[in-house]
Amino acid sequence: MKSIYENEKYCSALQTDFYELTMAQGYWKKGMKDERAIFEMFFRKHPFGSGFSIFAGLQTLLDELQKFSFSDDDIDYLRSLQFFNEEFLCYLKDFRFTGALYAMDEGSVVFPQEPLIRIDSTIIECQIIEALLLNIINFQSLIATKTARIWLASDKGAIMEFGLRRAQGPDGALSASRASFIGGAMGTSNVLAGKEFGIKVMGTMAHSWIMAFPSEEEAFRAYAELYPDHPVFLIDTYDTLKCGIGNAVKVGKEVVSRGGSFGVRLDSGDMHYLSVAVRKKLDEAGLTDATIAVSNDLDENVINALIEDGAPIDSWGVGTRMVTGGNEAAFTGVYKLAAHNSGGRLIPTIKFSDNPEKTTLPGVKQVWRLKDAAGLAVADIITLDEAEGGADEKIMKGERRAFWHTRADYRHFYHTVEQEPVPLLIKRLENGKQISPNLSLGDIQSRCKAELAGFDDSYKRLLNPHIYKVSITEKMRTLTLGLIKNYLGE
Repeated sequence: MKSIYENEKYCSALQTDFYELTMAQGYWKKGMKDERAIFEMFFRKHPFGSGFSIFAGLQTLLDELQKFSFSDDDIDYLRSLQFFNEEFLCYLKDFRFTGALYAMDEGSVVFPQEPLIRIDSTIIECQIIEALLLNIINFQSLIATKTARIWLASDKGAIMEFGLRRAQGPDGALSASRASFIGGAMGTSNVLAGKEFGIKVMGTMAHSWIMAFPSEEEAFRAYAELYPDHPVFLIDTYDTLKCGIGNAVKVGKEVVSRGGSFGVRLDSGDMHYLSVAVRKKLDEAGLTDATIAVSNDLDENVINALIEDGAPIDSWGVGTRMVTGGNEAAFTGVYKLAAHNSGGRLIPTIKFSDNPEKTTLPGVKQVWRLKDAAGLAVADIITLDEAEGGADEKIMKGERRAFWHTRADYRHFYHTVEQEPVPLLIKRLENGKQISPNLSLGDIQSRCKAELAGFDDSYKRLLNPHIYKVSITEKMRTLTLGLIKNYLGE
């Protein structure tokens, strides 16, 4: 049987939660299968105590939705469960996603409570794709956010993603490489990611290479003969300062004499102490152009400390704590019904919870980014979409308005709009087909870096970042409070 990783013909629609299918059969039996619905994906809090997150995974999602279908084998499996009506299985056999998808630009800086994706389709189509959508967007956004934090902590330095062997399975590794690149990594050790996404593949040598030769010096020399342009020597196999750096200097001088360049890598020990000592020995030998790379369980906090202490490190190999999310296991993205067709009209819906943070905002929405005169972002404003009851919601340059907290309580602020507001949700799929251009991963990474530059540093600091304003309009607040009162019978 062919592995799912080898199957390029379709993305199995079985990649959904079982209750999506039971609900879909219910809608089908109740004659609701063609009813229009609007679902939105948003997240509730930043991971890692961050002041920002990075939206990633969109192009992966668009590609998968256009292939999303049930194979004959999938239908046979569902039939074997003896849970689904045969007519419903016939309906699923021809299932394709035919709706519209609106989304923010991949690589965007994003914030809690604002919709990142809007799905406009039949209620069954909206329901069945939920798990796939969340699986893709949550994981890639988590890893892109982690990488962006690491990249910023390195003072926008050279980050190499070395996480393949610690990632969660083959697809997790591939998705992590993609998302890491969006967040700022310059290359990856994952050769398949290099092929699939055009990411630069990078790597040096393992300790086993050195141990396989009679001496460390011979191992370095053999590697330099094979790769003479810029070999990087791993110098901590035996003892970094007693022999590793000395052998690297000896062989490195031979490389330089032939017109090449070289570097060294540290993979253990006190990175600050060792990098300073190694840099001194390289400089004393006249090898001032030789580079120092480090690896070994790095994350944004370790890198930030090394940068602040002035460690002479040129590049950073980051693996486990980047591609797994480190101390944060998941992105908190959710997918909720915002409106549905009832009696020929689109009706806003709300989830009202005893936990205030789980109460949703109703209606079909747009998000607008407000910028100051210098071009820095100051707030994101959630409004009703102009085409769905929000025609009078347009935010105009030069006007002064009150914007309210997303909890629709008393908290609000007044703001004079200094530049034309930027709409963030753009249509990407129409009738199930992509209408937006495919961007290269390099272009998405460039967008991510440009977006980060468009926010004040206070939102990007590692410790106690400033909270960016995400707010709603008076009309959105009134709608939300009105629906809550209606559900409470007030």
